[in-house]
Amino acid sequence: MLFSRALKTLPELLEGCLKNDRKCQELLYKQFYGYAMGVCMRYVPNREEALEVVNDGFLKIFQKVQMYDAEKPFKIWLRRIMINTALDHYRQNVKFQHNTDLSVAENTVAAADSDNIYSTLAHEDLIELIQQLTPSYRTVFNLYVIDGYSHEEIAQRLGISEGTSKSNLARARENLRVMLSKKKSNEYARVPR
Repeated sequence: MLFSRALKTLPELLEGCLKNDRKCQELLYKQFYGYAMGVCMRYVPNREEALEVVNDGFLKIFQKVQMYDAEKPFKIWLRRIMINTALDHYRQNVKFQHNTDLSVAENTVAAADSDNIYSTLAHEDLIELIQQLTPSYRTVFNLYVIDGYSHEEIAQRLGISEGTSKSNLARARENLRVMLSKKKSNEYARVPR
């Protein structure tokens, strides 16, 4: 098998994308697909919606690649676009989703217990639990806890008050504690004695 050229570097891929080179776009997509999917999976309830957000995000990247500042890391720019695309997706779909809370357990889990649970939880399990949160709780939780936005920034991006952002974060954390507690008790119940 004869290769006409070695693998392209990121600057070469971006230069090709500026020229609407489909092969460069495909290679860039393949190179950063996993990273983009990881970002988007935190904002949507399932893999199908995450794929939709990733594809929309890459479309924006290809349309706005000239806006990328080569002095800064590409992954940071890509991450910002994926987050913004996920937020656009949230705003478009929020009116169609029901915001039902998980039923709150009678006994709340102590902070020390939740720290224990967090330390033994696999990344995939945590993402799965985050995806079970209502869209508004999930979005605020991700923006604040994982992506480092302030409540003021979240309020501006989502068109809500800072108080609503703080309330959604507190409820998201409580719901996660309840889910983690249930997960821990279910795993304990399955252990043979």
